[in-house]
Amino acid sequence: MSEGNNPVDPTRLSIEQAGKLLSAAYRERIEVAKIQEDIDAGAPTNADGTINLVNYSAWQSKEMGHGE
Repeated sequence: MSEGNNPVDPTRLSIEQAGKLLSAAYRERIEVAKIQEDIDAGAPTNADGTINLVNYSAWQSKEMGHGE
């Protein structure tokens, strides 16, 4: 998945890029607002506000375990 001719770096995704990539992976729309809610709830971001997809996915997995 790329934006124009620039490859997408999964360690430095904008919220919009993360939403598009996750939507394609899950085959359902992942709203940017949901990702922002996760960030507001403590999901990790890089210093520049971008998202590392591996770190974000690990955070989601950890959060899902809190309900059990």
